[in-house]
Amino acid sequence: MSTISVKDGPTIYYKDWGPRNAQPIVFHHGWPLSADDWDTQMLYFLEKGYRVIAHDRRGHGRSSQVSDGHDMDHYAADAAAVVAHLDLRDAIHIGHSTGGGEATHYVARHGKGRVAKLVLIGAVPPIMLKTSANPGGLPLKVFDGLRQQLAANRAQFYQELASGPFYSYNRPGAKVSQAVIENWWRQGMMGGAKAHYGLHRGPESHRRADPRHARRRRPDRPDHRFHAALREAPQEGHPEGLREVPAWHVHDARRRGQCRPSHLHQGLNQHAVKARRNPK
Repeated sequence: MSTISVKDGPTIYYKDWGPRNAQPIVFHHGWPLSADDWDTQMLYFLEKGYRVIAHDRRGHGRSSQVSDGHDMDHYAADAAAVVAHLDLRDAIHIGHSTGGGEATHYVARHGKGRVAKLVLIGAVPPIMLKTSANPGGLPLKVFDGLRQQLAANRAQFYQELASGPFYSYNRPGAKVSQAVIENWWRQGMMGGAKAHYGLHRGPESHRRADPRHARRRRPDRPDHRFHAALREAPQEGHPEGLREVPAWHVHDARRRGQCRPSHLHQGLNQHAVKARRNPK
């Protein structure tokens, strides 16, 4: 099993497939999953000639179930450690949900000279909590409800989440795959309850990820939100890592829940091939 140890002690698991001289695509998974959530996409791009990499975030999957460090600063640093260990350059980073926040944070803080493109799929915003300054956020009671369900019966909570809103299986006419539900549940239960619980602490859980709290070192504006399947737009005013990195945000235009990575082969491949044909 491929692992590295990061500075503050945790062991980070990663998978690395494909030719070492091929352009790398790095996948960042969402809560509460693991690198396995990207297996279908990794196999797809592997056959297209890419080198594909994914890691289990600390507290998730096969990585260490540590008590601390469940914030975007540590997540980005762990990703940077994997990238440095493998010496990845000209890489395309793709992040879904929490992985989108991690990927953005990584590119801004550690990605200078190593990143070709950034793709965000249903990524978390810089601040998730609803406040006077962020009226579009979620009320605190939503986070409290998630924490209560996770603490009371994590196995049941994950089963209900995967079989319901996560894949929009709770919508009329939805084609439900029991295998997909069980695979989601498996990945969730592989991770640590402490890490999963900590990601829903409300105001404090994503505050460190808000670029407005560190304007000198991180992006000072969120990426454009696109109400289309996949559209290209330049980043505005981002210092350091993000300034020169083309980025896309993938969004569910019909607002039918999360835009799942399994639906994005064609769009991602289109831009990945474009990146390979037009290297920086």
